[in-house]
Amino acid sequence: MQAINLIRNARRGVAFTGAGVSVESGIPPFTGRGGLWNTYDPKFIEIDFFYENPKRSWEEMKKIFFTCMDEAEPNKAHKVIAALEARGGFAGVITQNIDGLHQKAGSKNVQEFHGTIKHMHCINCGRVYQTDDVNLDELPPKCFCGGVLKPDFVFYGEGIPPAAYQNSVELAQKADVVLVVGTAGQVMPACSLPLLAKQHGAKIIEVNTQPSTYTDGVSDFFFQQKATEFFAELEKHL
Repeated sequence: MQAINLIRNARRGVAFTGAGVSVESGIPPFTGRGGLWNTYDPKFIEIDFFYENPKRSWEEMKKIFFTCMDEAEPNKAHKVIAALEARGGFAGVITQNIDGLHQKAGSKNVQEFHGTIKHMHCINCGRVYQTDDVNLDELPPKCFCGGVLKPDFVFYGEGIPPAAYQNSVELAQKADVVLVVGTAGQVMPACSLPLLAKQHGAKIIEVNTQPSTYTDGVSDFFFQQKATEFFAELEKHL
């Protein structure tokens, strides 16, 4: 109950989410049990490979990412996280996910640390497109100028979007409570954000199906359960 009270009384709370929050929406994780990289070689989203082989890269991306993410819907975890922000106690979400489900659930301040699949840009002229407006029947998709379009998520070999990085650091530094949900805490530099929050006095509440790098030494509370189960119970107390 102590953790519930911390969440309920938060003034600058932050949700920090990873692949585990979207697994229950039908989106597979990248690593671990059922992870995409157990089946596919992630080379196709290395930035150098994309520039050299855009058609092959796009063929894999369409098959692996675009169909399942386009059909996915927010689950109870996404919806309750949005409700925490709406009631005023949580300042926003820092997510490592690229699926846009937090926004679809109603979250307003979402820092997409690894970018998003929901829009793309031309690598020639920089024009930005909404993914829903792009025809993926012919690959690679092209801009009006003839340049190839690239999804706006972070490929291997690319840096974190500067605005998302800075905004995430500020949220972490100001947080009084951080909900760590569905992440093993192994991907740098994202995994450092809960530690940063802890150093600035935040209480860390972790929800994961398995212990993570945060469980011993960083998390103040650890709930070993599915995200949807935890948030369904939390919703009863809001």
